[in-house]
Amino acid sequence: MRKVLSLVTIGLLTILLVVSDHPFPPPSDPDRESRTAVVALGDSTMSGEGAGAYEPGTDGEDGGNWCHRSRDAEIMKTVVEADQKINLACSGANSDKLRNEQLPQLRKIAGSNRVVAVVVAIGANDDPRFSEILNKCFEAWGKRSDCTSAVAPEWTKRVRRMVPKVENTLNAIRQTMRDSGYLDSSYQLVVQSYAAPVSPKMPRSLQNLSGCPLRTTDLEWVVEEAVPELSNGLRAAADKVNARFLDLSRAGEGHEACVGGDKPETEWFTRLSVDWAGLKDQKRGSHALQESFHPNARGHAQIGRCLTEFLATDKRDGACVPKLDGTLGLTTES
Repeated sequence: MRKVLSLVTIGLLTILLVVSDHPFPPPSDPDRESRTAVVALGDSTMSGEGAGAYEPGTDGEDGGNWCHRSRDAEIMKTVVEADQKINLACSGANSDKLRNEQLPQLRKIAGSNRVVAVVVAIGANDDPRFSEILNKCFEAWGKRSDCTSAVAPEWTKRVRRMVPKVENTLNAIRQTMRDSGYLDSSYQLVVQSYAAPVSPKMPRSLQNLSGCPLRTTDLEWVVEEAVPELSNGLRAAADKVNARFLDLSRAGEGHEACVGGDKPETEWFTRLSVDWAGLKDQKRGSHALQESFHPNARGHAQIGRCLTEFLATDKRDGACVPKLDGTLGLTTES
C-alpha cells in the first residue's frame, strides 16, 4: 500500500509540474489582504514628467536617475479606495525597460499588498519613438522645412511593430501577477494611450522658441493622424490580453501647449521648457529639454480625474474628453 501511495504522489507531482511552470506560487505576506494598492507602470506620461515636484533621487541627482516621478503625477491625483498609490513609471521607459526594471518591483509589491489595479502607459518609446519625432519636427522648424514628409510614410509601420511588443509586456504583467497568486479577474489591468500635446490651433505668434516651435502642417499630422493611430495600436494590444483601455487621444483638446495664448494657465501641457541652469552642467545638459510637451501638473490632475471615473466603472473601453465646464470627463461605449 505504501508503494502504491508513493507512486500516486509522484504521479500527482508530475501532473502539477506539467500543467504549470509555477505550481506553488511563492508565499505572500500573511497580512497582504489588509493592505491595498494601485500601481502605475510605464513611461514619462505616467511618471509625471512635466509636472515638477519630482521624488528625490529621480531628477538626475542620484546616479543619473531621470525617471522624473512626480508627486503630482496622474496616479497620485486619482481617487481610489486603496491604502497606497505606487508609481513605478520612469521617463524614457520602453517595453523592455518596463519588463526588466519595473516588473521585479511590481512582484514585490504584489506579494506584500493586495493590488487592486495596475495602470500602464507604454509604447510611445518603442518603435514609434514619439518624442524623437517631436524633436525632429522642432529641428525642421529651425530649418524652415517640414518633418511630416520624412516620418509620416513610416508611421504606420512603426505602430504595427510596436503592438506585439506592448502585447508581450502586458502578458508579462499578467504573468507576474499570476506568479504572485492573483487571478486575472482579481484586479484591474488598465492600458491608457497618449494625448496630443500640441495643436495647429495655437496662435502663430507662439510658433517659435517662446512657446511651441513647430510648423502648422506638422501639428496637423500629429493631431489628425499620428496620435489616433498610436491609440488604435495600443487598443489592439490591450484587447489581445483582455485588458481595459482608456483612450486619451482627445484628452488635451483645447488645452494643448500654446493654445491658451496669453493665458498659459489654461493649458494642460508644457510649452518648450528649457532648464537653463542644467545646460551649464555637462551631466544635466542632455536632459535640459526633457519636460517639453508633456502634461503639466494641471494636465495630470485632469487625467487623474478621468482615470478615477474609469476605474469606478465596469466598462471595457473608455475615453477622456474635455467637457463644457472645462474639466476632463469620461465617455464610455454603451
